[in-house]
Formats: sequence, C-alpha cells, structure tokens
Amino acid sequence: METDTLDRKVALTVALLASFMGVCKVKDDNIVQAMQQAQADKIDHWAFYQARNLRQEQAHTTLLQVRLAAAGRPAGEQAGYTAAIADLEKLEHDQAQKKNDVLAQAKQDQDTYDALNYRDDQFDLSDAALALALSLLAVTTLTRQRWLYLAALVPTAIGVFYGVAGLAGLPFHPSWLTGLLS
Repeated sequence: METDTLDRKVALTVALLASFMGVCKVKDDNIVQAMQQAQADKIDHWAFYQARNLRQEQAHTTLLQVRLAAAGRPAGEQAGYTAAIADLEKLEHDQAQKKNDVLAQAKQDQDTYDALNYRDDQFDLSDAALALALSLLAVTTLTRQRWLYLAALVPTAIGVFYGVAGLAGLPFHPSWLTGLLS
C-alpha cells in the first residue's frame, strides 16, 4: 500500500515537473531568439560604426588635402576651395555624429543581450536542476526508496525556484553556479 502511495507521488511530481518544464522551455526559447536578434543587431551596429569611422577619417584626410592645396593657390581661386572645405567640414562633423549614434546603439544592443542572458541563465539552471530531479524520481520508482523521493525534492525546489524567477523576471541569478560551470 505504501509503495502505491510513493508511486502516485512520483507520478504526480513527474507530471507537474514536465508541464512546468514545458512552459519554461517556451519562454526560454523566446529569450534565446531575442538574444540572437540582439547579438545580430550589435554586430550590424558595430559594422556601421566602422563604416562611419572610415567615412569620417576619409573626410578628414580629404579636408586636410584640400586645405593644403588651397594654401598654395592665389586669392582669386580661394572661393572654390572655401566652399569645398565647408562641405568637407560638414561631412566630417556629420559622420562623427552618426558614428556616435551608432556606437550608442551597439552598446544598447549589448546591454539588451546581457539582460536577456541573465534570464536565460535562470532557465538553464532550472532545466538542469529539474532534469536531475526527474532522474532521481526515476530511480525512486525503481528502488522504491522514500528517502530518495525526498532527496529529489531538493533539486525540484531549486529548479522550480529558478524557473519561476525566470518567468517572472525576478532578480535571483545563479552567478555562483554559472561562474563554476563557465
């Protein structure tokens, strides 16, 4: 009779954990997709930053060349150089501003990635703890040891705690463990 009770407890625990893991998996997959998008955006913005930097440097170099060329020309020819110099100064300033804007976007993309990774770590720990709990529950069914069922509740509690933290966006992070495993 007590064996049947233990089997029912194990079966109910497994069913609840499997359902909870399914919900966490959906949310975690959405977070991973958002992380991939943030990473792609960051790479794009850094590429745009480099392009803006090259454009600014090219405008600056051309500006210096035009200024040097203008210095050796007679006063009657200076008007054309003055207009070109003004255009190049405007272009250089414009590229510097756009470069700074895209730099801010790249940094924001990194911040977004880091925030998402924080939550992804919560789901990773939840998944690992619940997998361990399910393994212990399987062995409990085979050995019919009540103490093993109670031992399985420890990783169950950890897994559910971090899963709920991930789902609710709570500020509990397994940094102590991720530091060991990374």
